[in-house]
Amino acid sequence: MYKKPIIFFDLETTGVDVNVDKIVQIATLKVNVDGTIEKKSILINPEIPIPKAATDVHGITDEIVEKEQPFSKYAKSMSLYFKGCDL
Repeated sequence: MYKKPIIFFDLETTGVDVNVDKIVQIATLKVNVDGTIEKKSILINPEIPIPKAATDVHGITDEIVEKEQPFSKYAKSMSLYFKGCDL
């Protein structure tokens, strides 16, 4: 059906400034070439305070992510998960 897997993804962040703000959640839906579907949702500790304005949008607070790992712990595995896929 497909020549390559397709990944749809959504990020929740501390804000919209790519130079300053950090990811607090990554959600993915991966459609494999055989039609099977994989879903992932990962909470991430941004290691900076989450502004109230951001929490008002996504509902994620500092307390929710305080015991989660930072993005650096997921970067390599996420890169491999996305490798060879269309986005």
